[in-house]
Amino acid sequence: KSSHLYYYNLCIMCLIFLFSMVSLLKDFVESEFFLIDGDSLFITCVSNVNFKKGQTLHFFYIVEQFLHDFIQKEAKFVIVFFKDAENMYFSYPELQALRMILIQHLEHNTDVTIHTEFSNCLSPEWEIFLQQCYPYFLIVSERGITPCQTDFLNIFIIHALQKKISIVQPSGIESDVLRIYGTSDKTVFKKFFLVQIHQTLSLLQNLWPEGADIRSVVCSISCSVTLKLYKKMLHEKPPTLKEAADLCRMLCLTVVLLQRLPLFQRAKSRIITHVWDSTLSPFLRMVKCEFFILKQLEARNNWNVNFTGLPDLTDNILWKNIAYYYEIEYSRGLNLELGDTLKQECLKLWNTVLLFSGDGDLGGLIPLRTTSRPFLTQKETSPGGMCIIMYVFCFFLSDDPAVLSLSKKREFDELTHWHSARPLSDDFERTRCSSDAKSKDAKGKWEIQKLHHFYHVFGKSLIGSNRSVRIVQERKREEERWNNLSLYIEKEIKESPKSGIKRLEDFLQICPVKSVRFTAEMVGMDACFKLWMEYCLKTEAESRDISIIINLMKRIHIIHEKYSELLQNTHRQKLAKYLRYIGFDNLAHSLYPQVDKDISKYSVHMGAARFQLTYMGPYLFREERSDPDPRVQHFIPDTWQRELLDVVDNNESAVIVAPTSSGKTYASYYCMEKILREGNEGVVVYVAPTKALVNQVVGTVCNLFTKALPKGLVVCGTFTRDYRHDALNCQILVTVPQCLEILLLSPHNQKWVKRMRYVIFDEVHCLGGEIGAEVWEHLLVMIRCPFLALSATISNPEHLTEWLVLIKRYWQHVESTMENSGSSQNALKASKKQQRKRIEKSSHIVRLVWYKERYNDLEKYVCSLKDNDFLIEHYHPCAALTVNHIEKYGIPLDLGFSPRESILLYDAMVHVWPEWPRMQELEPEEFSCFKNKVVIMRADAKKYEEELKKEVIHWTQLDRTKVVNQLLEYLKPQTFDSSETEKRRMFPCFVEKLKEMDRLPAIFFSFLNSDSNARIQRIILWEAEIKEIKKNIKKHNEVSPECTYTDHTAVDNQTLMKILRRLRGTRQCYKLHSLLRRGIGYHHGSMEYKERQVVEMLFRLKHIKVVTATSTLALGINMPCKSVVFTEDSVFLDALNFRQMSGRAGRRGEDLIGNVFFYDIPLPKIQRLLKSNVPKLKGQFPLSISLVLRLMLLVAKANDKEDAKAKALSVLQHSLMSFKRPKIECMLKFYFIYSLQFLVTEGYLNEKCVPIGYTGLVSHLHYHEPANFVLVSLLVKGLFHKLCIPISIDGKQTFSEDVMETLVVVLANLFGRRYLPPCVENFKKKFSPSIVTLDDLPKDFAAVVEEHNNRMQGNFGSFLLTISKLADMRKEYQLPLSEIDFSGKECEDSELVSHLMPGAESRTAVSPFACLSNITDQDLFDINVAMLQTINLNVKNIPLLCLNKYDKTGRKCPLNAYALNFYKHGSLLALTLGNWLNMGDAFNLIRDFALVIQSVSELCDDEDDNVVLAFKQLSEAFKTKLWKKRRY
Repeated sequence: KSSHLYYYNLCIMCLIFLFSMVSLLKDFVESEFFLIDGDSLFITCVSNVNFKKGQTLHFFYIVEQFLHDFIQKEAKFVIVFFKDAENMYFSYPELQALRMILIQHLEHNTDVTIHTEFSNCLSPEWEIFLQQCYPYFLIVSERGITPCQTDFLNIFIIHALQKKISIVQPSGIESDVLRIYGTSDKTVFKKFFLVQIHQTLSLLQNLWPEGADIRSVVCSISCSVTLKLYKKMLHEKPPTLKEAADLCRMLCLTVVLLQRLPLFQRAKSRIITHVWDSTLSPFLRMVKCEFFILKQLEARNNWNVNFTGLPDLTDNILWKNIAYYYEIEYSRGLNLELGDTLKQECLKLWNTVLLFSGDGDLGGLIPLRTTSRPFLTQKETSPGGMCIIMYVFCFFLSDDPAVLSLSKKREFDELTHWHSARPLSDDFERTRCSSDAKSKDAKGKWEIQKLHHFYHVFGKSLIGSNRSVRIVQERKREEERWNNLSLYIEKEIKESPKSGIKRLEDFLQICPVKSVRFTAEMVGMDACFKLWMEYCLKTEAESRDISIIINLMKRIHIIHEKYSELLQNTHRQKLAKYLRYIGFDNLAHSLYPQVDKDISKYSVHMGAARFQLTYMGPYLFREERSDPDPRVQHFIPDTWQRELLDVVDNNESAVIVAPTSSGKTYASYYCMEKILREGNEGVVVYVAPTKALVNQVVGTVCNLFTKALPKGLVVCGTFTRDYRHDALNCQILVTVPQCLEILLLSPHNQKWVKRMRYVIFDEVHCLGGEIGAEVWEHLLVMIRCPFLALSATISNPEHLTEWLVLIKRYWQHVESTMENSGSSQNALKASKKQQRKRIEKSSHIVRLVWYKERYNDLEKYVCSLKDNDFLIEHYHPCAALTVNHIEKYGIPLDLGFSPRESILLYDAMVHVWPEWPRMQELEPEEFSCFKNKVVIMRADAKKYEEELKKEVIHWTQLDRTKVVNQLLEYLKPQTFDSSETEKRRMFPCFVEKLKEMDRLPAIFFSFLNSDSNARIQRIILWEAEIKEIKKNIKKHNEVSPECTYTDHTAVDNQTLMKILRRLRGTRQCYKLHSLLRRGIGYHHGSMEYKERQVVEMLFRLKHIKVVTATSTLALGINMPCKSVVFTEDSVFLDALNFRQMSGRAGRRGEDLIGNVFFYDIPLPKIQRLLKSNVPKLKGQFPLSISLVLRLMLLVAKANDKEDAKAKALSVLQHSLMSFKRPKIECMLKFYFIYSLQFLVTEGYLNEKCVPIGYTGLVSHLHYHEPANFVLVSLLVKGLFHKLCIPISIDGKQTFSEDVMETLVVVLANLFGRRYLPPCVENFKKKFSPSIVTLDDLPKDFAAVVEEHNNRMQGNFGSFLLTISKLADMRKEYQLPLSEIDFSGKECEDSELVSHLMPGAESRTAVSPFACLSNITDQDLFDINVAMLQTINLNVKNIPLLCLNKYDKTGRKCPLNAYALNFYKHGSLLALTLGNWLNMGDAFNLIRDFALVIQSVSELCDDEDDNVVLAFKQLSEAFKTKLWKKRRY
């Protein structure tokens, strides 16, 4: 028992910790494969708070809805039912039967893969299965039906966590894994029962040999066997045998109704509150023998049973409804006809029961009830209140008191506070302003100079120290310089080939004279050839250095391709000679035919084509354009890049999709330059997803552009939620999406908005993210100017472009309408007319520029440990494929090969199929694009790659599955498993190994929390120090200066100290400073932006070579490196993050190839990462009540009313979610109408929709809806004034700690809500002094919140009823996954059916399946699953602030008390220990919570108001604890 308790506690602790870190939605959206524990799925759905016992069809609807939700989001999964779990339900026969029905239904009626062959999670077969498939995560419950099952589930959880499989809880919170043991059974009764069922089933098969409906089979056998056994076991206690027969007759009628009545008729069933009498329990348990029937039926393969009805096997409520009629209403004289058809069907079923029960004394079908003892008892119910949903305000009536009272409220003009008459600024003005160009004081000017200096240094690391055009020197001077260097370089090549070649290439890079470069290349080629001959004359075979031949061939390639016009016969003869010496006779003959002596000892013993593909892949020339473009100074752009320049020149818009480091960002800076040259009025807005990217772009802009501007204007400004400078007086504004939205919706900034000439959206795939995606959408639909939308990871750019084209057509129509009206032109002054004529008119064309080729190849490697040494194996891309994947999807388009990998694939194909017909044709030396080619181009290698891919697909079409399997297995690397501890211990050695392999600089991506990142860095440093100490231990010296990853030549000491000085005053200054001095850094989201900037700069400047990072480096940060290492598996490591992160490897212009290393990542996970696609962009729900209020504010107060209306209509009409989906568009219109209704009735808009009252406060806190509306309700009710009573201490007014803590509790219940799993309650008394779970709101505050929710439900309940008419009712009567249809013709000839199913209750917006469990429209807000599924609306889109959250099984999820805990203790470390947060999350949550308090205190700035004073005191307390103490 104590052992079980230990496992339970351990499991729950793991669960709580994981709960705070994993986003379920993100996890499964982009995953390719995960497991669902079948019994956990069963337990969760059968425990659903909506499900009524016995309502089988509703149960299957809940199951299928759960699974269908995954499938809709393109997730792939399998379900596993363990054999041992079956016996756990023997004490619960109904559940045991329902579980068997579920398994058979999923097997017979769906395409879901079901595994039932595993005994338990400890079986060897299960271990093998996990190794082969390795799921992304496992969905499993942490709580079973019995304590014993719970114990086994917890053991299963721990087993999965040991396998590094992430856990997700099916009830809506994070979870564990399942393991089940059997329990003892009443075996004698069970065997007798099975014998009877077996015999009866055989007789029934003889009676119905052609087959039957599963419901008829189960009903007839269960009733007949139960009556037979009941007669033998009869005792004095009720029910009697005749009473049991009455119940069976009514059960037969129930089954007939299930078969004959359509779902829409059954959904009208009346609601009765009676329950079965407790004396019937023995009989009811006996008759529920479906499990044993289905087990017997499973073994019979020769009987054609229709399993379609399995999900609708029983309906307990309908059975009780029939019993209620015959027991109460029939006995009172209500005699209703059953109908001939139903009577005949029921009679047939009952006669079958009588036949097999062997007792003819039980009577016929009519009357159904022959006994009089009550079967039902009245269930006690609480008196119901008024239906909130049906209550709708008639706000359009002119005599409505609410409307009359609103007309008396003062209008909100965005210029005064809600609390006083002081001037009120908007969100833009409330953002902290750094000193800008308009600063007049000396300190402000000094701050500006310091900031610009930093951006200059920061930008220099981004674009290099010199981008200006170099002055070309005279030819003679260059020749002299080469003559002085040539002998020295030749000598150095001979003594140290690597450094000598490096010096030669440095000279070639800066030499502007082509003839001199040609001479230098020839000298380099001669030196390499001489060196090769010397190496070949040595006797040791291993002395041959292939890199010499690579450099020799590289020189030959360059000379042959780039200096062909300078080549003379003597030069060609020399090239031919060198090629012949190294064994490439065919190439030599094509250049200069000649005969030579035996020179085989100098040969590389490899064909020329094979050598070039194997060793020279990174050096192969691309087919680049040679014609310069006058628009570009520093390089010759490719064709697709010229198209981008054309887009900007024509003032067009474009969606630009191209791999990382391909050069797509250049168009952005060309766009900026164009607008700067046009004049001083135009503005380019650069929208970046993160503040880190904002700083990076600002640094680049400050270094690229300088311009003389009138006083007060600057080139570049920034605007983020934390700070801004020069935002409205710059020509290039760099900002984040939320801040640009503030400007677009601000009525008093519309003049600035009209200055926008271009908007550049970087990382536009954030449009499909979970958080903030709707803001990106709002920007794209509101801007009138052209835009550039950049991304490297969009899988459906055509769909996005088509949507954007529609938006631009809308704006084209708006502009033409406004021009025709003439109103806008009349309002303009003559000077502005002339100015507009000078500016080119924007085009409404939207182009898609899609470039798919990555500049540098990426090669992948798998690392494993063997005998304390690292085995680093190359991972061929084809090793990620399976035959099934190739047959279904082909080879993914972005699964590219390097030239070397093409050769490896060819060799493998020859190895597994020696008789391959195309072997000779595709042999590298014979391939048409390679044959006798001195210089193989990269395009040639790509053609070869495509031919090999086509051949692999052709093999699968030839039904050579076995050969293809052998091929893919042959390509897989050999790996060795080792313990987790060993991998951690050896990790620093792995970093050293990369250093030895010359694979640094590298970024090590980890999904641990930020604190762990720092620990990894220290471990790396300690390992390097230990290694050095061992060398010098006898000398007792200090740690050698060589113990570092730093390149001391990269950054001079003065610059280094200047950069490191920026760390002063940061939270982790000392720790980070000491690591950076040794060439090590880390990068994560909770670092201060100054710290991140320093790490980024020093990495780009090559001072540091090792950086560990989280996903903060995935979004476009310019930190290219030689290698990327994935150090651990995680659910966060998905297809999108993998592509973003691996894209950092391979620095264009510096690295010829990128390297990706997988350290401690399972092979199945690597396979899925390489072959899976990035997710498609899908629109999010675009509207909120706060957004509607802000749009109304814009329309009411903007100077240009027509433009404001056009922006508002664009947001409402052109959401990505409703694109090509007219029903969703209609639903959004209704949402807007009901939002207006709510805002009017609540006093935020008057009858003319002009903002009034508390609009300023609500709109400023729009990020926190619905808490912003609730906060206003609490203010209006005066509860904060009752709470905030000051006390006098030493003559100073202050507020007690009790008041402050209560205020924190109230605010924490409204803002920054973060839930814990229900299981945390088990540890409540065992925690440290930390406050873990948050107390409920005080009763008076809670009452106001409930009142607010009631008003919200009254308004939006009517909305739900209205949009229910948009539902596709044909699909609503189908199970979502199996699509079994339960519609049909209504039964009209039965008075009894009409009486039982009158449809008296309102069920307009409720799923007909949920209606079977007596769910009505009143339950919509309480039961999300009850809604109609085809209206594409979630109840979460209704802004209710639920005080209590429950999981699907009805358990309460407490709120995390992190804010209160921090206020009391002032320690972020305490939050990591007591509140289950990692350091990064803890810092961000507390910072956001403090910003909310600060915002409220600034908006309510009446200094004499106690509420304002209390908020200011609380705000200062949080600032002091967070920023000054810095306690960790």
